[in-house]
Amino acid sequence: MSDDEVRRALAGLVPAGDLAAPESGRERWARARWSVLAEPGDGIAGLAIQRLGPSRALQCALRDDTPPAELDLDVRDWRRACARWRPRQDDHRYPIERARRVGVRLVIPGDAAWPVRVDELGIHAPVALWARGQTDVLAAPVTAVALVGARAATPYGVQVAGEIAGDLGVGGATIVSGAAVGIDAAAHRACLAVDGVTIAVLAGGVDKAYPSGHAGLLTDVSRRGVVVSEVPCGTAPTKWRFLQRNRLIAALSDATVVVEAGWRSGSLNTAGHAAALGRALGAVPGPVTSAASAGCHRILREYDGRCITSADDVRELLGWSVEPGHAAALDGDGRTDDATRVLDALSTRAPRDVAEIARRSGVAGEDVSGWLGLLELDGRVVSDERGWRRTAS
Repeated sequence: MSDDEVRRALAGLVPAGDLAAPESGRERWARARWSVLAEPGDGIAGLAIQRLGPSRALQCALRDDTPPAELDLDVRDWRRACARWRPRQDDHRYPIERARRVGVRLVIPGDAAWPVRVDELGIHAPVALWARGQTDVLAAPVTAVALVGARAATPYGVQVAGEIAGDLGVGGATIVSGAAVGIDAAAHRACLAVDGVTIAVLAGGVDKAYPSGHAGLLTDVSRRGVVVSEVPCGTAPTKWRFLQRNRLIAALSDATVVVEAGWRSGSLNTAGHAAALGRALGAVPGPVTSAASAGCHRILREYDGRCITSADDVRELLGWSVEPGHAAALDGDGRTDDATRVLDALSTRAPRDVAEIARRSGVAGEDVSGWLGLLELDGRVVSDERGWRRTAS
């Protein structure tokens, strides 16, 4: 396609200014097509895009039966991947036109709205995101907490999820969940009820509610937050896409809390991704006789999850200073103090360097170094050659 054709095809999906440079338009077009060609989390697609760039990777995927040398891939692996992608090479027209009609935005790496947290997924990161609502929420420099759990939730689980989500939402945290029935819906609704910000991550296209009874809920989410998916409009949710969606929920969040989950619940998949990414992980305990809480007890025992009984426990998990009636330690101007912001940017598992802590916290790098020194003296952080971590206690 010519550059003019690309601009016309993408008009309405991205801000007009982002299409001014021809190379920007070509990259967006290639990533939009990749989101149609490849299933979420396709590592070979991610590797090709990472090493070749989205446009050249697309050309090679559709034309070459031998992998480019830069990929260092076995020919059989490349050909199997191409066999997955090529049947969809003409399937991009409907989803792109559909996205334009329903007001969906295309967000790619490098955009102001791109959530850089997901880049930690490496070659399994999404190639693009399709979003409906307030796209700036995705990249907002605030703490995000994933609240997930069983679809067949008990009244106990729904109540606890609502209390935690509402309390955290009032305190300024963004609530991330999957918009499913049960715990997910309770978390979204409670956050919206206190005028909080929430992100709904779908396994299918954002143009259609799943389940259909949540159309109103997703409309409300899009007004206060954003509904997002890595698959294009018109894509149906499948078991595989739900599992891949879970990695996105974990990556978008600084902490994941499972409220209710059966022994083999998909929420354990989300918990596993959170643990692999070095994100804080917690679970709400339930009666030992309740099958609905068996997965939560498994997280506490096998995943090194923290026991969560209230929003204050989540704040402690995140390293926030907890005071009665307050979401975090505040300074005299009513703003979160820099020490809390630096602690909030740290993980108990994954070491981070000063530059990364500064990016996550919004505190200047030289100030971050000073705060880290004080916090180390206080026993709240530790460091080694890999970087800084928050202490578990």
